[in-house]
Amino acid sequence: MSIASTDRLIFALDVASLAEARLWIDRLGDAVTHYKIGLELLGSGEYFTVLAELKSRDKRVFADLKLHDIPATVAGAVSSLAQHGADLLTVHAYADAIAAAAPHAGATKLLAVTVLTSMSDAALAASGVTLGMAETVERRAVGAFNAGASGVVCSGLEAGRLRDVLGHDALIVCPGIRSEPGGDDQQRTVTVEQAFELGASHIVVGRPIRHANDPRAAAEAIQTRIANLNA
Repeated sequence: MSIASTDRLIFALDVASLAEARLWIDRLGDAVTHYKIGLELLGSGEYFTVLAELKSRDKRVFADLKLHDIPATVAGAVSSLAQHGADLLTVHAYADAIAAAAPHAGATKLLAVTVLTSMSDAALAASGVTLGMAETVERRAVGAFNAGASGVVCSGLEAGRLRDVLGHDALIVCPGIRSEPGGDDQQRTVTVEQAFELGASHIVVGRPIRHANDPRAAAEAIQTRIANLNA
C-alpha cells in the first residue's frame, strides 16, 4: 500500500457553506492535501461545488456521507457519487449493501464505518448490540472488507487488531485524534503517533487544527510528526 506521507492527514472540513470551505482551504494551503467533507456541507446545497473545487486544486477528497439503506439504494447512491470523483466514500458496514455497491464505485474507494468513535461501550450495549466493542468492530470490518470495501473507519484503539485481520492493503482511517483523551464527544481517542503505530493508514483531524491559534502551523506540525514516523 503506497500512500504519500502528506495524504495520510485528512482535515475534517466540517463547515456548512462554500464560503467557509474556501476560507479553510485557502488558510491551510499546501499544509493539507486531503479533505473530508461530510453531512454539514451536504445540507447547504454546495457540497459538490466544494468537491469539484478541491479536485481542481489537486486535493484528495474523502466524502464522509455514511450511506446506509437497502442494498439497491446504496448501490444507486454510490454509482451517482462516484461520478463526482471522490477518492474515498463512507458506507455503513453492512456486507449486503457493500457487495451491491462495490461494482458501481469506479475509482472511488469504499470505506466501511464500523462503530462511530463517539460511541462508548455502554452506548453500544444500550443500542441492543450484545457483543463487546472490539468484537463488534472486528466482525463488521471483516464482513465489509470481504464484501468489497477497500477499508474501514474505526477508532485507533481498534486499528491494531484490524490491521492484523484485514492485512497490509486495507485502508484503515482513524478519526478521534487528540493530544489527550476526553474533553468532547469523541470517546475512543488516540494520539497521532498511537494511531499509526497501531496500524492506521490515515487519520482524520478536525478540532485540533480548527481550534488552534495558528491552524496552518498546527497542520504542518502534524505533517512533520507523520513524516517522522515514516522516516
